[in-house]
Amino acid sequence: MEDTAAPVSPQEQIASPRRAPSQQRSRERVERMLAAASALIAEQGSDAMRMGEVAERAGVSIGSLYQFFPDKRAIIWALAERYTVESQACISAALADVGDAEGLGQAFSELVDIYYRLFLAEPVMRDIWSGTQADKALRQLELADSRANAEFLTAVLKRLRPAADPAALETTAFLVWQMGEAAMRLAISVDRQEGDRLVVAYKRMALRELLAE
Repeated sequence: MEDTAAPVSPQEQIASPRRAPSQQRSRERVERMLAAASALIAEQGSDAMRMGEVAERAGVSIGSLYQFFPDKRAIIWALAERYTVESQACISAALADVGDAEGLGQAFSELVDIYYRLFLAEPVMRDIWSGTQADKALRQLELADSRANAEFLTAVLKRLRPAADPAALETTAFLVWQMGEAAMRLAISVDRQEGDRLVVAYKRMALRELLAE
């Protein structure tokens, strides 16, 4: 039996998969499609990836691929959204129990290092991230991700500085996180030694602001 297509908004038709798989067989098929797309992006970049190649590597028909992903952009969106969910879960867990300045410094520094290593190791993530600059929908996803991550950081700052202006703490957290996105993008675009120095400098600057009285 075929999955029933759920109504989607025009924005969703552009940016996300056409259909959400509800059956186990369909979910497994979509996983193969995304795995195939990830492998192709790692090998040749998203610009060179073709829908036919994704279908062939995933072992599905091109029609089946189009049932779930109307175009290449929808595949990129699905991969970006997946990485976003995973990163938010990691950040939330790392900051959940932070109760003092030392703990914040350690947790934030470790998160930045994890993020940096992840982007160095995952060409798919680097490719998707670089593509956000040319795609309005992906830029909005990145912005929403920064806001969500900033909320985790804001919660810690409010615990550490209960007398501070909440709006000011929210602004600081959001700016620090968004600057972190820019710092990572810069760090992975230069040679490794310079990238390492940039990350260290960003952490020093960010922590100075986060831990200010």
